[in-house]
Amino acid sequence: MSNTLISRFELPALESLPADVAARIAAVQEKSGFVPNVFLALARRPDEFRAFFAYHDALMEKAGGLSKAEREMIVVATSGLNHCHYCVVAHGAILRIRAKDPLVADQVAINYRKADLTPRQKAMLDFAVKVAERSHEIDDSDYAALKGHGLTDDDAWDIAAIAAMFAMSNRLANAFSIRPNDAFYAMGREPRR
Repeated sequence: MSNTLISRFELPALESLPADVAARIAAVQEKSGFVPNVFLALARRPDEFRAFFAYHDALMEKAGGLSKAEREMIVVATSGLNHCHYCVVAHGAILRIRAKDPLVADQVAINYRKADLTPRQKAMLDFAVKVAERSHEIDDSDYAALKGHGLTDDDAWDIAAIAAMFAMSNRLANAFSIRPNDAFYAMGREPRR
């Protein structure tokens, strides 16, 4: 780890963490080759860490009508809207990998309406962005638009829940000044050979 601060709050010593939290951090390090800074920052409060990642996994790792890449699109589009540097960079990397497309994350973060997406994906992101910006305006016509693209009520629930959960995540990352790991910037930019 560099000397650059990754959060405005002091990070806990890994050896001081509860065993389950330390194991989760070790597992993600094993899989990715580094520890994403958000894990270290949130480990400061183990109960909140557990709750956050349990809900994250329930939304992002489950089977359903949305692909894992589409779930990441929701995160990137709404995180861009919320000006969350950490989430745009980190989830942009995951999106590039899951979509197997080195361009999609940047397109979605800047303006998903101009991105190389399907009409279904644009409808999905229209709904997600409305949840993030103007959830009080959601009405039956929004659900009808999703159904017109083959998205179910369960898909709509997932879209809304992901947008809402990451609105919270964006605000925490911004308020805590969580810095994205340098490794995220290059991930998924070059096709695997």
